[in-house]
Amino acid sequence: MATDVDIYVGKRLRRRHRLLGLTQQDLAGQVGVRFQQIQKYECGANRITASRLFALASALNVNINYFFEGLAADGKPAPANDSVDRLGGDILSQKETLELVRAYYRLGERPRRRLLDLAKALEGDGADTTVA
Repeated sequence: MATDVDIYVGKRLRRRHRLLGLTQQDLAGQVGVRFQQIQKYECGANRITASRLFALASALNVNINYFFEGLAADGKPAPANDSVDRLGGDILSQKETLELVRAYYRLGERPRRRLLDLAKALEGDGADTTVA
């Protein structure tokens, strides 16, 4: 039976491999399981052992703490992070967002900085137009 922690870790797993542009098959190949096992991890149907979680973190190029960020001590999403996590999950599930993030990280540091500055400037412009 899946616990809240299993489901949360599975969602974080899904989010990260999608962000990196990896399929379940790609990820499974890197950690030595079948893609069906990755599916079960993602929905919380199967628990992830410590050694497998370590391998997944390595394959996804994150610290193992990544999978637990935003959890309170009781294993529930922290209240301050709950709405942010839902919003982030919805945003990151959109193909357009993933494409934008991937393209952003393919840029060099200077163009990334300029693009970020432009986005912030446009955000400010958008606020001005809604007031008028």
